[in-house]
Amino acid sequence: MKVFAKTPWYVAGLAFACRQCGRCCKGPEEGYVWVTREEIAKIAAHLGLTAAEMHSRYVRKVGQRYSLVERSDNRDCIFLVPMGDGRVGCRIYSVRPTQCRTWPFWTSNLMTPESWAEAGLRCPGINAGRLFTYNEIEERRRGTRE
Repeated sequence: MKVFAKTPWYVAGLAFACRQCGRCCKGPEEGYVWVTREEIAKIAAHLGLTAAEMHSRYVRKVGQRYSLVERSDNRDCIFLVPMGDGRVGCRIYSVRPTQCRTWPFWTSNLMTPESWAEAGLRCPGINAGRLFTYNEIEERRRGTRE
């Protein structure tokens, strides 16, 4: 007997357009931007740092994993920078971690229409802009496409 997977609720696609508001990268609550050793090495190279310098300045160990540090005054990502026009940018955008590259198509945001809507309360780019197909969403969720 064949068992068929349930069709995801977002099979018709979802709209998203980054507004460069930075809300996905801002505090005030503590968060984690999980990074692998490979991602740390890429970020270090991008910044012209050694891996040891990168670790001491921008990485913290949480259990058995690593996370980027946050600014102590507001818990924003350490690499979030103002662009002077109300928008913000990422100092390491071209080498940003998978967790950042896959936003907002995280599994937790795609669980239900309600979880997607809840993410939209924080992110004004959700349900705005171009329609991503189901396949594009899945590729981004898995981190296999940017």
